[in-house]
Parts: sequence; C-alpha cells; structure tokens
Amino acid sequence: MTRHDAYREETIGRANVGDTPELVSYYKELERFETAALWTVANKIEPWQPKSESVPVVWRYKDLRGHVLRSIDLVTPEQAGRRVIYLNNPGRRDVAAAVGWLYSGLQVMNPGEAASAHRHSASALRFIMEGRGAYTVVDGHKMTLGANDFVLTPNGTWHEHGVSADGSPCIWQDGLDIPLINALEAGFYQVHPELQQAVTYPVNDSTRQWGSAALRPGGGAWSRPYSPLLKYEWAPTYEALQRYAQATDGSPYDGVLMDYINPATGGPVMPTIGASMQLLRPGEHTKAHRQVGSFLYQVAKGSGHSVINGKRYDWSERDIFCVPSWAFHEHVNGSAGDDACLFCFHDLPVMHALELYREEALADNGGYQPIIV
Repeated sequence: MTRHDAYREETIGRANVGDTPELVSYYKELERFETAALWTVANKIEPWQPKSESVPVVWRYKDLRGHVLRSIDLVTPEQAGRRVIYLNNPGRRDVAAAVGWLYSGLQVMNPGEAASAHRHSASALRFIMEGRGAYTVVDGHKMTLGANDFVLTPNGTWHEHGVSADGSPCIWQDGLDIPLINALEAGFYQVHPELQQAVTYPVNDSTRQWGSAALRPGGGAWSRPYSPLLKYEWAPTYEALQRYAQATDGSPYDGVLMDYINPATGGPVMPTIGASMQLLRPGEHTKAHRQVGSFLYQVAKGSGHSVINGKRYDWSERDIFCVPSWAFHEHVNGSAGDDACLFCFHDLPVMHALELYREEALADNGGYQPIIV
C-alpha cells in the first residue's frame, strides 16, 4: 500500500484515487512549488467525525506529588518564571497539551515566595489542591485561596501568585488555552515592568461584590468578556451542589452538574474556557455520552472511576484525568456512602461560539442517540 492509498474511501463523494507512476511523478512536481493535490489528503483532513489525537490519561496525585515538591529544591520561581510540572498527553506532546488544545500543570510555591507579575494572550485558571496561605493578584484584586477554590486569571490581565510567609507549601492546578492561542498564532507575553503589581482593591473584593448566586450588585456594570467574580470558593460551591441534589435527579449523563458562570451575563467564566463542578451521589453510575469538546477533570472529593471509549480509568481525590473530544464517557461513584465531586474545565465556550458543538448518547440498543446536533 502506498502512502496515499491509505486514505482512499470507496464512497461516492470521497477521494478514491490510487497511485500510479505517472501520478507519483506529478505529485513530486507539485512539491517543487510548495503545493499538493487535495485528493491525496482530503479524507484525512476532512474526517467523517472528530478523531482526537489526544488519548485518555489519569495523572495520579500520589505519583506526582513528590516530584512536584522536589522541584522546590531544584529551581526557584525567579529562575523558572513559574515552577510547574505540566501534564503531557502522549498524543499532544508536540504542543504541550493535556488534552485537545488545553494545557494543564501543577504549580508549587513555598511560604514567602512570590512569582513575578505578568500577562499574556492565553486565558488561565487555578484550582487549589493543597496548602495554606496561597493568594493571587489580578489587575490589582488580591484573593486569598484555600483547597478546592477556583480562581481566574483572564486573558490580558496582570496577574501574579504567591504564598504568605505564615502559610505552608501550596500546590494548585494551572489550566490554560496556550495550545489554542499558539495554533491561532495570537500569543503575546509581557512581564510587569515593576515585577509586582500594587493591590488597589480590598482583599477578596470580587467575592464580596459578585459572590451571591442569587443577587447582582446594584450599579454593578461590567463590560469585560470574562467574569467579574474572579474567585469561586469551595464551601458555597459544594453547598449549592448539595441543595440542587435535593431538588433534582440530575442529568443521566453527568449527575448533579452546575456550571461556574459569569454573574454579570450568565455565560461562561471566560470566552475560551468554561468550568463546572459535578456531584455523583453514592453508587451513581451515569450513562455514556460523547461531546465535541475537550475536558480535563480534577477529583475534588471522593473516588470512583470513569469509562472512556470502553476502558475503565480509576481515580481518587486530587487525581486529574482527561476526556478527549468525541470520546464516549461515563462516570461512577463506587462509594456506598460518600459523594464524589469532579471539577472540570473545558473548551465548550469555543465550540458553542463557533456553532461546532454536538452531543450524542450511547443508546440501550447499542446505537447512537443525538442529544444536541
């Protein structure tokens, strides 16, 4: 079989051209002019359905934690810029992505350390895994952070991170759309001219102003494309999930799922990255479905497993796992008495904005059932 024969399809409307000595010579002539014949790659670059290069992976916290902490002794924040061990999907190593066009890494800082302020074209988030005393400053807004808190550092905002001197070593997950921004060839990066920025608002002011789920501050005009609520705390998030669980059976595919939203618009927290938290009741086993979009999960509470494209992946608290685009997936909380909670960030805002989103369930008869087309 020649290299072009591998992409032939015997379907009307699809490319079905076999190689001949004359065609091979023709293709070589085209290469001289930096061109090629579409029919040699058409079936590859226009698949019948999404074919993700990403593969499902579980990054186990118990395996990574020691290596993350070891980096403290090997490099300083000043040397590294950011002391991070990033998650490298075997199918996306060429772009340093954890899944699809999403990047993720585990950042660690010691008490008294502070990374320099910077800004970039990529949108970013942090999900706190362990430690005490962590903080982030975004455009003058300082936020103190605890375990399972979720904080935004949106595209174009000055931001920096640190741990107070009286804190403890802190580890958090970074999530960014760096691979997407680089694919669009739109990435810029700047270091703050003074290396640190001034805190110009009361500490945790965004939570105090915008943190009520049911109320919007009077005169709280907001024109930026990201959420004015820069920190989403764990305690009220889990409380909201528990209250919602008392009023609903939840989704058959995701259990009790709630989206983090921009309280000014009701939309996603940032234009290119969305996030959610879902609760799986004890013993709950969701149905399988697949979606156009890439998903990176962190286990905020409990343990269980997910079945991704027919293969089981076990997970426990603080583990991170990914679901590639258009991969069938279902989640299981195997506990008889404890909830399991999964934090997730994804690229669904991009898929919805470009009208590319689709969702499909695996029917009981083994067929496919469109949910959203």
